[in-house]
Amino acid sequence: MTAAELRRDTFSSLRNLNYRRYASGQAISLIGTWMQQVAQSWLVLQLTGSATDLGVVVALQTLPVLLLGPYGGVVADQMDKRKLMIGLQSMMGTLALALGLLTVTHNVTLWEVEVLALLLGLNNCFENPARQSFVLEMVGPDDLRNAISINSVLVNAARAIGPGVAGIVIAAGGTGLCFLLNAASFAAVVVSLMRLDVSALHPAKPTGRGPGQLRQGLAYVRRTPVLALTLLMMGLIGCFAWEFQVSLPVMASRTFSSGSAAYGFMTAAMGAGAVVGGLWVAARGTTGLPALVRSSVAFGLAMLAATVAPDLITELVALALVGAAGVSVMSKGNSTLQLNSEPTMRGRVMALWAVAFMGSTPIGGPIVGAVAENFGGRAGLAVGAVACLLAALLGGLAARRLRLSTAPLRAGEPGVDSVAEAGAGKTRAVDAGAVEAGAVEAGA
Repeated sequence: MTAAELRRDTFSSLRNLNYRRYASGQAISLIGTWMQQVAQSWLVLQLTGSATDLGVVVALQTLPVLLLGPYGGVVADQMDKRKLMIGLQSMMGTLALALGLLTVTHNVTLWEVEVLALLLGLNNCFENPARQSFVLEMVGPDDLRNAISINSVLVNAARAIGPGVAGIVIAAGGTGLCFLLNAASFAAVVVSLMRLDVSALHPAKPTGRGPGQLRQGLAYVRRTPVLALTLLMMGLIGCFAWEFQVSLPVMASRTFSSGSAAYGFMTAAMGAGAVVGGLWVAARGTTGLPALVRSSVAFGLAMLAATVAPDLITELVALALVGAAGVSVMSKGNSTLQLNSEPTMRGRVMALWAVAFMGSTPIGGPIVGAVAENFGGRAGLAVGAVACLLAALLGGLAARRLRLSTAPLRAGEPGVDSVAEAGAGKTRAVDAGAVEAGAVEAGA
């Protein structure tokens, strides 16, 4: 492959004008989001000096996704996703503006931060499935994996930029200015959504309102093996492996006897690895359950390397590999779910993705935290490594048992789901209870 071909494949989704506009708005908004995360944590510590109160704020922001996330998928399937996102992104900007005004006027209290965090969590219940499933409507199935990988690169690049900018802004103008800048950053993504060429989109037909739609979505996942297995794998990984905000500070302070600077370097190493890994997946990655199993093995092995790293330098190298493998798992899990979901079910499926990957933090965080507190940061990372390898084992055994085909599907077309042969409509093999399910190898 020539350099020009590699560059073309790496950024193929950005040839789509709509996605290019959307990604540019997202890039600005994501930097603001990371700024707010840093500033909000600093504000809570300024107000109370309590790590427990900080944990409560984080829980209030994530618990709604765990408890109410599936209902957000129902709403996403019922509505025009672009219009829904415009409204929800505007609301997120309004919440940031309210927190900023309260802070700069020196009227902010802990309960107000908690209420605004809860409202943001409720907003995320509906925004996450709408945003995740809208990507396919912009770029189509051929460029979906690439678009998701590019978005992962943007997220991790923003993670490298946003906290640094937040530190400078807090020092120069206080935490309130970070919230106000984040509020302004939402204008970029709202404007980008309003400027999309609607005629070039491929929207799924809204399902309309009706009883039992949540149960229908859950039943659909249960009878579609590739979706159920992918969600199970992502639930294990999200719950126990993606708790770096718990394990890494312990590694920095206790294992390597270093301070906050070491923690910053460790986080930056993961972010840098994720950027490189995201670009690689965008150019050469594949999609489907077998590909997800391979990435889960790589993620688990990288976490094992981070677990046993003898010194900080080796740890930073291992964490860069963790970041690269982790973004591969996220990208392949996300695209596998979307490409194997019927258009009318995609919002509900992606809501379950949010529950599995994000809503599991209130469960896995305390468990990993207790392990790290009693046995050290290495043990916390080891729990995540075991979870990744167990997820890979379960996915590999199930894929073999169900004889998952690697024949490409024209996923995303009405009537074609994960157990359908492309162009043949819905078919289910029921002999001896076996189901022939198709795993998509996009971009292969």
